[in-house]
Amino acid sequence: MATNTLLTRGSTLKGIRTAGPTRRSKQDHPLWFLVPALLVLVVFFFVPTVFNFVYAFTDWSSFKSEINFIGFDNFVSLFNSGTLLNSLRVTLIYAVLVAVFQNLFGLALALLLERDTAVNRAVRVAFFVPVIMSALAVGYIFQALLKPEGGLNSILSSITGTDVTIAWLGDTTWTIVVVALIHSWKWMGLSMLIYLAGLKTIDQDMLEAARLDGAGYWSTFWHVKFPLLAPAVTFNFTTALLGSMNGFDVVQATTEGGPGGTTELLNIFIFRTFGQGLFAQATTMSLILFLVVIVLAFPVIRTLRKREDVL
Repeated sequence: MATNTLLTRGSTLKGIRTAGPTRRSKQDHPLWFLVPALLVLVVFFFVPTVFNFVYAFTDWSSFKSEINFIGFDNFVSLFNSGTLLNSLRVTLIYAVLVAVFQNLFGLALALLLERDTAVNRAVRVAFFVPVIMSALAVGYIFQALLKPEGGLNSILSSITGTDVTIAWLGDTTWTIVVVALIHSWKWMGLSMLIYLAGLKTIDQDMLEAARLDGAGYWSTFWHVKFPLLAPAVTFNFTTALLGSMNGFDVVQATTEGGPGGTTELLNIFIFRTFGQGLFAQATTMSLILFLVVIVLAFPVIRTLRKREDVL
Protein backbone atom coordinates (compact mmCIF):
# COMPACT_ATOMS: atom_id res chain seq x y z
CA MET A 1 0.00 0.00 0.00
CA ALA A 2 2.78 2.39 0.93
CA THR A 3 4.63 1.45 -2.21
CA ASN A 4 1.59 2.23 -4.34
CA THR A 5 1.20 5.59 -2.58
CA LEU A 6 4.82 6.46 -3.24
CA LEU A 7 4.50 5.48 -6.89
CA THR A 8 1.39 7.59 -7.23
CA ARG A 9 3.07 10.59 -5.63
CA GLY A 10 6.15 10.05 -7.78
CA SER A 11 4.14 9.97 -10.97
CA THR A 12 2.25 13.06 -9.86
CA LEU A 13 5.47 14.95 -9.14
CA LYS A 14 6.89 13.76 -12.46
CA GLY A 15 3.79 15.07 -14.22
CA ILE A 16 4.16 18.41 -12.43
CA ARG A 17 7.83 18.63 -13.45
CA THR A 18 6.91 17.80 -17.01
CA ALA A 19 4.04 20.28 -17.17
CA GLY A 20 6.04 23.08 -15.56
CA PRO A 21 8.41 23.83 -18.45
CA THR A 22 5.52 23.59 -20.89
CA ARG A 23 3.63 26.35 -19.09
CA ARG A 24 6.79 28.44 -18.86
CA SER A 25 7.53 27.94 -22.56
CA LYS A 26 4.08 29.24 -23.42
CA GLN A 27 4.63 32.27 -21.21
CA ASP A 28 7.99 32.97 -22.82
CA HIS A 29 6.22 34.08 -26.02
CA PRO A 30 3.07 35.96 -25.01
CA LEU A 31 0.85 37.20 -27.78
CA TRP A 32 0.90 40.72 -26.45
CA PHE A 33 4.40 41.08 -27.87
CA LEU A 34 2.61 41.53 -31.20
CA VAL A 35 0.67 44.55 -29.96
CA PRO A 36 3.28 47.25 -30.87
CA ALA A 37 3.66 45.91 -34.41
CA LEU A 38 -0.10 45.61 -34.83
CA LEU A 39 -0.61 49.16 -33.55
CA VAL A 40 1.90 50.52 -36.07
CA LEU A 41 0.23 48.53 -38.86
CA VAL A 42 -3.25 49.68 -37.89
CA VAL A 43 -2.36 53.35 -37.37
CA PHE A 44 -0.12 53.83 -40.41
CA PHE A 45 -1.73 51.43 -42.91
CA PHE A 46 -5.24 50.23 -42.17
CA VAL A 47 -6.67 53.50 -40.83
CA PRO A 48 -5.26 55.66 -43.69
CA THR A 49 -6.49 53.09 -46.22
CA VAL A 50 -10.01 53.20 -44.78
CA PHE A 51 -10.03 57.02 -44.74
CA ASN A 52 -8.66 56.98 -48.27
CA PHE A 53 -11.85 55.26 -49.40
CA VAL A 54 -14.03 57.62 -47.35
CA TYR A 55 -12.53 61.03 -48.23
CA ALA A 56 -12.46 60.23 -51.96
CA PHE A 57 -16.24 60.74 -51.96
CA THR A 58 -16.18 64.10 -50.15
CA ASP A 59 -15.27 67.74 -50.93
CA TRP A 60 -12.47 67.90 -48.33
CA SER A 61 -10.13 70.81 -49.04
CA SER A 62 -8.25 73.61 -47.32
CA PHE A 63 -10.79 76.12 -48.65
CA LYS A 64 -13.73 74.75 -46.66
CA SER A 65 -14.29 74.26 -42.96
CA GLU A 66 -16.83 71.47 -43.48
CA ILE A 67 -16.56 68.12 -45.23
CA ASN A 68 -19.57 67.08 -47.27
CA PHE A 69 -20.36 63.87 -49.14
CA ILE A 70 -20.46 64.46 -52.92
CA GLY A 71 -20.50 60.91 -54.32
CA PHE A 72 -18.52 60.26 -57.51
CA ASP A 73 -18.06 63.94 -58.47
CA ASN A 74 -14.29 63.81 -57.83
CA PHE A 75 -13.89 60.79 -60.09
CA VAL A 76 -15.94 62.38 -62.88
CA SER A 77 -14.06 65.70 -62.79
CA LEU A 78 -10.65 64.01 -62.74
CA PHE A 79 -11.39 61.73 -65.68
CA ASN A 80 -12.92 64.60 -67.66
CA SER A 81 -9.87 66.82 -67.13
CA GLY A 82 -7.55 64.41 -68.97
CA THR A 83 -4.60 65.13 -66.68
CA LEU A 84 -5.26 62.04 -64.59
CA LEU A 85 -5.30 59.76 -67.64
CA ASN A 86 -2.05 61.30 -68.90
CA SER A 87 -0.38 60.72 -65.53
CA LEU A 88 -1.64 57.12 -65.51
CA ARG A 89 -0.21 56.58 -69.00
CA VAL A 90 3.14 58.05 -68.02
CA THR A 91 3.18 55.93 -64.85
CA LEU A 92 2.51 52.72 -66.77
CA ILE A 93 5.22 53.48 -69.36
CA TYR A 94 7.67 54.32 -66.59
CA ALA A 95 6.83 51.14 -64.66
CA VAL A 96 7.30 48.89 -67.71
CA LEU A 97 10.63 50.55 -68.59
CA VAL A 98 11.91 50.18 -65.02
CA ALA A 99 10.84 46.53 -64.83
CA VAL A 100 12.62 45.71 -68.11
CA PHE A 101 15.82 47.69 -67.42
CA GLN A 102 16.14 46.62 -63.80
CA ASN A 103 15.79 42.94 -64.63
CA LEU A 104 18.16 43.12 -67.60
CA PHE A 105 20.83 44.89 -65.55
CA GLY A 106 20.34 42.64 -62.52
CA LEU A 107 20.48 39.44 -64.55
CA ALA A 108 23.56 40.60 -66.48
CA LEU A 109 25.36 41.47 -63.25
CA ALA A 110 24.40 38.13 -61.69
CA LEU A 111 25.81 36.23 -64.65
CA LEU A 112 29.00 38.29 -64.69
CA LEU A 113 29.55 37.96 -60.93
CA GLU A 114 28.34 34.38 -60.54
CA ARG A 115 31.74 32.95 -59.62
CA ASP A 116 32.42 33.24 -55.89
CA THR A 117 35.74 35.10 -55.89
CA ALA A 118 37.06 37.90 -53.68
CA VAL A 119 36.87 40.41 -56.54
CA ASN A 120 33.32 39.41 -57.43
CA ARG A 121 32.21 39.70 -53.80
CA ALA A 122 33.63 43.23 -53.60
CA VAL A 123 31.94 44.22 -56.86
CA ARG A 124 28.62 42.80 -55.63
CA VAL A 125 28.84 45.00 -52.55
CA ALA A 126 29.64 48.02 -54.71
CA PHE A 127 26.56 47.47 -56.87
CA PHE A 128 24.37 46.94 -53.81
CA VAL A 129 25.37 50.27 -52.23
CA PRO A 130 22.83 52.31 -54.30
CA VAL A 131 20.03 50.07 -52.97
CA ILE A 132 20.60 51.32 -49.42
CA MET A 133 21.09 54.95 -50.49
CA SER A 134 18.30 57.50 -50.28
CA ALA A 135 16.36 57.65 -53.52
CA LEU A 136 16.18 61.44 -53.27
CA ALA A 137 19.96 61.60 -52.87
CA VAL A 138 20.40 59.42 -55.96
CA GLY A 139 18.03 61.64 -57.92
CA TYR A 140 19.80 64.86 -56.94
CA ILE A 141 23.21 63.36 -57.76
CA PHE A 142 22.07 62.41 -61.26
CA GLN A 143 20.35 65.78 -61.71
CA ALA A 144 23.70 67.46 -61.05
CA LEU A 145 25.49 65.07 -63.42
CA LEU A 146 22.99 65.40 -66.27
CA LYS A 147 22.53 69.17 -66.36
CA PRO A 148 23.78 70.91 -69.54
CA GLU A 149 26.69 72.27 -67.49
CA GLY A 150 26.92 69.10 -65.38
CA GLY A 151 29.60 66.51 -64.88
CA LEU A 152 28.65 64.17 -67.74
CA ASN A 153 28.84 66.89 -70.37
CA SER A 154 32.14 68.08 -68.90
CA ILE A 155 33.58 64.57 -69.25
CA LEU A 156 32.31 64.30 -72.82
CA SER A 157 33.72 67.74 -73.63
CA SER A 158 37.16 66.76 -72.36
CA ILE A 159 37.06 63.51 -74.37
CA THR A 160 35.78 64.97 -77.64
CA GLY A 161 37.57 68.33 -77.40
CA THR A 162 34.32 70.18 -78.16
CA ASP A 163 31.81 71.97 -75.97
CA VAL A 164 29.05 69.42 -75.20
CA THR A 165 25.86 70.90 -73.72
CA ILE A 166 23.30 68.10 -74.10
CA ALA A 167 20.12 68.59 -72.04
CA TRP A 168 19.82 64.97 -70.89
CA LEU A 169 16.73 65.75 -68.83
CA GLY A 170 15.18 68.26 -71.22
CA ASP A 171 13.90 66.07 -74.06
CA THR A 172 10.16 65.43 -74.13
CA THR A 173 10.66 62.00 -75.73
CA TRP A 174 13.68 60.43 -74.06
CA THR A 175 13.67 61.96 -70.57
CA ILE A 176 11.31 59.29 -69.24
CA VAL A 177 13.77 56.65 -70.48
CA VAL A 178 16.62 58.44 -68.70
CA VAL A 179 14.80 58.62 -65.35
CA ALA A 180 13.74 54.98 -65.74
CA LEU A 181 17.42 54.09 -66.22
CA ILE A 182 18.30 56.03 -63.06
CA HIS A 183 15.61 54.19 -61.09
CA SER A 184 16.81 50.86 -62.48
CA TRP A 185 20.43 51.70 -61.63
CA LYS A 186 19.45 52.30 -58.01
CA TRP A 187 17.62 48.98 -57.58
CA MET A 188 19.52 46.65 -59.93
CA GLY A 189 21.72 45.51 -57.04
CA LEU A 190 18.69 43.95 -55.35
CA SER A 191 17.66 42.15 -58.54
CA MET A 192 21.25 40.97 -58.90
CA LEU A 193 21.17 39.34 -55.46
CA ILE A 194 17.88 37.59 -56.20
CA TYR A 195 19.23 36.21 -59.48
CA LEU A 196 22.48 35.18 -57.80
CA ALA A 197 20.47 33.25 -55.22
CA GLY A 198 18.57 31.56 -58.03
CA LEU A 199 21.78 30.66 -59.86
CA LYS A 200 23.25 29.14 -56.69
CA THR A 201 20.28 26.76 -56.37
CA ILE A 202 20.76 25.25 -59.83
CA ASP A 203 22.02 21.67 -59.64
CA GLN A 204 25.58 21.54 -60.98
CA ASP A 205 24.94 18.06 -62.36
CA MET A 206 22.46 19.54 -64.83
CA LEU A 207 25.03 22.09 -66.00
CA GLU A 208 27.68 19.40 -66.30
CA ALA A 209 25.30 17.24 -68.32
CA ALA A 210 24.66 20.16 -70.68
CA ARG A 211 28.39 20.66 -71.15
CA LEU A 212 28.91 16.97 -71.86
CA ASP A 213 26.17 17.19 -74.49
CA GLY A 214 28.16 19.94 -76.21
CA ALA A 215 26.08 22.93 -75.14
CA GLY A 216 27.93 26.24 -75.15
CA TYR A 217 27.61 29.07 -72.64
CA TRP A 218 24.61 30.78 -74.23
CA SER A 219 22.87 27.51 -75.05
CA THR A 220 23.29 26.41 -71.44
CA PHE A 221 21.94 29.73 -70.25
CA TRP A 222 18.82 29.79 -72.46
CA HIS A 223 17.90 26.11 -72.13
CA VAL A 224 19.00 25.32 -68.57
CA LYS A 225 19.71 28.35 -66.39
CA PHE A 226 17.04 30.78 -67.56
CA PRO A 227 14.11 28.32 -67.26
CA LEU A 228 15.25 27.39 -63.75
CA LEU A 229 15.37 31.10 -62.83
CA ALA A 230 11.62 31.43 -63.41
CA PRO A 231 10.77 32.01 -59.70
CA ALA A 232 13.46 34.73 -59.49
CA VAL A 233 12.13 36.35 -62.66
CA THR A 234 8.60 36.32 -61.22
CA PHE A 235 9.70 37.97 -58.00
CA ASN A 236 12.00 40.56 -59.59
CA PHE A 237 9.68 41.56 -62.41
CA THR A 238 6.63 41.83 -60.15
CA THR A 239 8.36 43.86 -57.44
CA ALA A 240 10.02 46.15 -60.00
CA LEU A 241 6.79 46.75 -61.92
CA LEU A 242 4.51 47.31 -58.94
CA GLY A 243 7.17 49.21 -56.98
CA SER A 244 7.79 51.67 -59.81
CA MET A 245 4.03 52.20 -60.14
CA ASN A 246 4.39 53.95 -56.78
CA GLY A 247 7.49 55.82 -57.94
CA PHE A 248 7.99 59.40 -56.80
CA ASP A 249 11.33 60.31 -55.26
CA VAL A 250 13.76 59.68 -58.15
CA VAL A 251 11.59 61.49 -60.70
CA GLN A 252 10.76 64.32 -58.32
CA ALA A 253 14.45 64.92 -57.61
CA THR A 254 15.56 64.79 -61.25
CA THR A 255 12.78 66.36 -63.36
CA GLU A 256 9.89 67.26 -60.99
CA GLY A 257 7.57 65.83 -63.63
CA GLY A 258 8.97 67.82 -66.58
CA PRO A 259 9.64 68.65 -69.29
CA GLY A 260 6.07 69.43 -70.26
CA GLY A 261 4.60 66.81 -67.92
CA THR A 262 6.23 63.93 -69.84
CA THR A 263 7.57 62.43 -66.59
CA GLU A 264 4.70 63.47 -64.32
CA LEU A 265 3.95 60.25 -62.52
CA LEU A 266 0.64 59.89 -60.76
CA ASN A 267 2.27 60.26 -57.34
CA ILE A 268 3.82 63.56 -58.43
CA PHE A 269 0.39 64.71 -59.63
CA ILE A 270 -1.07 63.66 -56.27
CA PHE A 271 1.69 65.52 -54.43
CA ARG A 272 1.00 68.74 -56.36
CA THR A 273 -2.77 68.44 -55.96
CA PHE A 274 -2.47 67.90 -52.22
CA GLY A 275 -0.11 70.88 -51.99
CA GLN A 276 -2.78 73.03 -53.63
CA GLY A 277 -5.18 72.20 -50.80
CA LEU A 278 -7.41 69.90 -52.87
CA PHE A 279 -7.22 67.07 -50.38
CA ALA A 280 -10.26 65.11 -51.58
CA GLN A 281 -9.06 65.07 -55.20
CA ALA A 282 -5.59 63.97 -54.12
CA THR A 283 -7.16 61.21 -52.05
CA THR A 284 -9.28 60.18 -55.03
CA MET A 285 -6.18 59.89 -57.21
CA SER A 286 -4.35 57.83 -54.62
CA LEU A 287 -7.37 55.53 -54.44
CA ILE A 288 -7.34 55.17 -58.23
CA LEU A 289 -3.62 54.34 -58.13
CA PHE A 290 -4.27 51.75 -55.43
CA LEU A 291 -6.98 50.12 -57.53
CA VAL A 292 -4.81 50.19 -60.69
CA VAL A 293 -1.96 48.47 -58.85
CA ILE A 294 -4.33 45.83 -57.50
CA VAL A 295 -5.88 45.22 -60.93
CA LEU A 296 -2.44 45.04 -62.57
CA ALA A 297 -0.84 42.84 -59.92
CA PHE A 298 -3.05 39.78 -60.23
CA PRO A 299 -2.76 39.24 -64.02
CA VAL A 300 1.01 39.81 -63.95
CA ILE A 301 1.60 37.41 -61.08
CA ARG A 302 -0.80 34.85 -62.55
CA THR A 303 0.91 34.98 -65.97
CA LEU A 304 4.38 34.63 -64.51
CA ARG A 305 3.32 31.78 -62.23
CA LYS A 306 1.80 29.96 -65.20
CA ARG A 307 5.15 30.38 -66.93
CA GLU A 308 6.82 28.74 -63.94
CA ASP A 309 4.44 25.78 -64.17
CA VAL A 310 5.13 25.36 -67.88
CA LEU A 311 8.87 25.49 -67.40
